[in-house]
Amino acid sequence: MELWPGAWTALLLLLLLLLSTLWFCSSSAKYFFKMAFYNGWILFLAILAIPVCNMKILHLLLLHVKYLYGIRVEVRGAHHFPPTQPYVVVSNHQSSLDLLGMMEDLPDRCVPIAKRELLWAGSAGLACWLAGIIFIDRKRTGDAISVMSEVAQTLLTQDVRVWVFPEGTRNHNGSMLPFKRGAFHLAVQAQVPIIPIVMSSYQDFYSKKERRFTSPGRCQVRVLPPVSTEGLTPDDIPALADSFRHSMLTIFREISTDGLGGGDCVKKPGGAGEARL
Repeated sequence: MELWPGAWTALLLLLLLLLSTLWFCSSSAKYFFKMAFYNGWILFLAILAIPVCNMKILHLLLLHVKYLYGIRVEVRGAHHFPPTQPYVVVSNHQSSLDLLGMMEDLPDRCVPIAKRELLWAGSAGLACWLAGIIFIDRKRTGDAISVMSEVAQTLLTQDVRVWVFPEGTRNHNGSMLPFKRGAFHLAVQAQVPIIPIVMSSYQDFYSKKERRFTSPGRCQVRVLPPVSTEGLTPDDIPALADSFRHSMLTIFREISTDGLGGGDCVKKPGGAGEARL
């Protein structure tokens, strides 16, 4: 059965009318439309990056995405990044939108550590692999420990930095999950500083639970002073991880409510080597 010549045009107009109605009348539909475009656009940009892919290329390609969604990202404390030495960055993890904050203040020669599942995310996974992102299989503890040991050696021999989300997975509840200790083992093994980065809550403009994604939005990214791990041993790691989570959670709550932040600090076990804002 053939449609009359104007049928396809009529169907297209009807579809556009339906989508427009959903966009203006349903916040849930708007959420799904925006997330679908966000993920699709990332996959498209990854295709463009693949032929010449490295972290600098990904950084440049992704910087504009915040403008498409009207999200203003404010970075404070970027002067705390050491200019030359290797270090480990630890940051809270709320959603895939964390990519916008990461690209805004990604240090030179810094690569993220990501879960191995991302490797199979189509063109994005391939681009991440080509860019040198380090993949960890969280289900195979032995392999993860081996990779971390290799990363510790690479930090020292090639003067690179790594970015780790110590919560291990995205957390949408407006707080922070308990920190896994891999990043802290890595820093202590290599005896390199740890730099905490806190991204404020997205609740004002984004909520996965409520299916809400509005514009404009604002996110503050706070880079805290580096904390030395010199002289620390594996026995110090539990207290070190707990200290980081406590201080980062305090800053998270402050910059998520009034945008001002505070003067909290992260301390090495034993009270020495605190880093203040």
